[in-house]
Amino acid sequence: MLGLLAALVVGVLAVVGAVLVPRLTATTPAPVSQAEPGPVLLVPGYGGSTTGLQTLADALTAVGRDAEVVPLPGDGTGDMRESAAVLGDAVDAALARTGADSVDVVGYSAGGVVARLWAADGGADQARRILTLGSPHHGTTVADLGATLAPGECPEACRQLTTSSDLLRQLNAGDETPAGPTWVSVWTDVDATVTPPDSASLDGALDLTVQSVCADSRVGHGQLPSDPLVQGIVVAELAAGQPVDLGPADCARLSS
Repeated sequence: MLGLLAALVVGVLAVVGAVLVPRLTATTPAPVSQAEPGPVLLVPGYGGSTTGLQTLADALTAVGRDAEVVPLPGDGTGDMRESAAVLGDAVDAALARTGADSVDVVGYSAGGVVARLWAADGGADQARRILTLGSPHHGTTVADLGATLAPGECPEACRQLTTSSDLLRQLNAGDETPAGPTWVSVWTDVDATVTPPDSASLDGALDLTVQSVCADSRVGHGQLPSDPLVQGIVVAELAAGQPVDLGPADCARLSS
């Protein structure tokens, strides 16, 4: 029975992600211009799968955005300082390739935590907007279960996502949304992987549940990147200008 539970925990964590302690920037970045969106980099979560995010990248490309998914090393289950460094390299390459002044970053699941770590480690002055999608910013009790009942099947990333993680505590100390970019957190209140779901709430961000736009949406954690409504929300929130406080009046338009 314990073996079966361990397998279930590991399977659920395969859509969450990992986290690290950043080296905080020594200076406060200047606000980045919101008028001219640059390329979009999408960061996968725990397990490193790029398949679901590619559908979101395709939706962004369809509206004229330059969008690419950033593969993570080691399936995103190890020390996430490596993932943040890989994101940093991808940002530098995208800026050099396009000549843009800044990037937009979309982090799905633990990829949102990776994006925050990158921002805290010097990336904040390169980002116009950082949007996190169902990200366990304050841990998940699923990781607690894995670390307690199946520690041998709970790698570093899993341990770092527990609700009592020192690493997350340090990341969330002080300002959760460093100056420089504007921040948006999109999540579903029926998330069974990021538990409790409001762990995805991010202080200082435009905080938007899918259900605040379409009340009857039952989109789960794993469907966030491919759900048409969520894709519509992401496209809208990455448009030129400030983030938009969407609501029920936008449901039909964004769902089509």
